[in-house]
Amino acid sequence: MIQRSARFGNLVRAFRLASSSSSSKIGGYYGLASQASSSLQQVDAEYANVDWDNLGFGLVPTDYMYIMKCSKGEDFEQGQLSDFGNIELSPAAGVLNYGQGVYEGTKAYMKEDGRLLLFRPDQNAIRLKISAERMCMPSPSIDQFINSLKQTVLANKRWVPPPGKGSLYIRPLIIGSGQILGLGAAPEYTFLIYVSPVGNYFKEGLAPLNLYVEDEFDRASLGGTGGVKAITNYAPGLKALTRAKNRGFSDVLYLDSMKKKSLEEVSSCNIFLVKGNSISTPATNGTILAGITRKSIIDIARDHGYQVEERVIMVDELIHADEVFCTGTAVGVAPVGSITYQGKRMEFKTGAQTVAQELYSTLEAIKKGLIEDKKGWIVEIGRGLALLPTTWLQMIVLMFVSSRGHEGRVLVWSIM
Repeated sequence: MIQRSARFGNLVRAFRLASSSSSSKIGGYYGLASQASSSLQQVDAEYANVDWDNLGFGLVPTDYMYIMKCSKGEDFEQGQLSDFGNIELSPAAGVLNYGQGVYEGTKAYMKEDGRLLLFRPDQNAIRLKISAERMCMPSPSIDQFINSLKQTVLANKRWVPPPGKGSLYIRPLIIGSGQILGLGAAPEYTFLIYVSPVGNYFKEGLAPLNLYVEDEFDRASLGGTGGVKAITNYAPGLKALTRAKNRGFSDVLYLDSMKKKSLEEVSSCNIFLVKGNSISTPATNGTILAGITRKSIIDIARDHGYQVEERVIMVDELIHADEVFCTGTAVGVAPVGSITYQGKRMEFKTGAQTVAQELYSTLEAIKKGLIEDKKGWIVEIGRGLALLPTTWLQMIVLMFVSSRGHEGRVLVWSIM
């Protein structure tokens, strides 16, 4: 509350500076405030110029990103919003030379009443910290992480898709931005967040996926970084993924690196098998990323009366599964229609009345605020200026926004 009051004080001072250069009389401000109030009532309904009905999973440049820096051995301090754009790095930056970087992925959703919702951002903050520690990097505190997400989403509010049209994908990163020649930890780190409105991750949309079991290339090995979101985990998988897509498959399902007999995960998501009332998923033993969607689906499935096991799953068990589905922040819950292994194609039940559809519907309803959140997973991040407590306070803010346009709205949203 103290921080919020201080920031509002800065806003009022900024308004005084902005208005002191104007020749308007104070009496005119009341009319201006009334006019601004009318325009601000439209702020929540103001959307960016996007074809919301045809969103894919590609980058759509938005208005603002968030940046925070710290030196080696120190903690991250106050960050700030800046215009979305390129960043400057030394050619000797640790992230460019030694791959010292980690990232996260989460989403924001808009409700019918204009409220913005985040799904379990504390879990992203915790996982980012674990990933950063593995890569010898500092990380923001949980509060810093969540607050920076809120500021970034609110500043880019007009890019959040309308209800039912998609979500705002949020990508936080930590990179070794300091320059270093010899192998070692970078002397400086940058935490940044950018966002993009997105639709379905796979080109198939909500259609069932066709996976290919990769038995030549490995995704991760024991003692490696497969259990964290290191940026170095993903480029090595591009060869297998590209080859599979060229053959008409949606994605690659990896096996363990030692014996090539047990299931691990898909390129960008976790995998589940359904047999009757039993649901199984590979245990996170250090080579498999502990997905937040994975964790949530396990909880939801148990609430629905299913028996869920986290265990070693042999590739030969696929032939006995009734259903297979994938989970992840980007993909949500994606049904798998077929899996091809050593030339043999196995098909699975999909569509209505499936376990995957049941769990997907519940998860999405929680994320979008359509049903009661009994688990405390949802974080609400603002309704707009209606949250301000007093009429005179609103009037000051309204006048400031009217005089400063979009810049004013961003500053107002950053204090909400």
